[in-house]
Amino acid sequence: MDGCMLVNESKGTVLADRIIRAGSFGRRLWGLLGRSHMPAGTAMLLVPCRQVHTFFMRFAIDVLFIDEQYRVLHMLPCMQPYRISPYLRGARAAVELATGTIAGTGTEVNDRLTIVHREVGL
Repeated sequence: MDGCMLVNESKGTVLADRIIRAGSFGRRLWGLLGRSHMPAGTAMLLVPCRQVHTFFMRFAIDVLFIDEQYRVLHMLPCMQPYRISPYLRGARAAVELATGTIAGTGTEVNDRLTIVHREVGL
């Protein structure tokens, strides 16, 4: 999703200026495996998704679960490797972020997120 940002509308903060969409089963399953870190300013949007795991990952991540209106239902700041999240029945998607993004942006449960398309300069 080049040229898109993930914004917390409720707080007026930018969570990520680069979004990687994982919409297929294979892309969601593979996710962040094989990477050495999650770059700051990057979000992986897993759709649909009600539960995530960090098995075989080498780093911690922040995770947000959102509903169809992009409202934050549940947060997992600094989810360590080899963990599994709770199953969230009402979740539509999960957003994986660099550790510290939740705290750094002041994101809270019930905040509304949005994807903003920005112009890409020449």
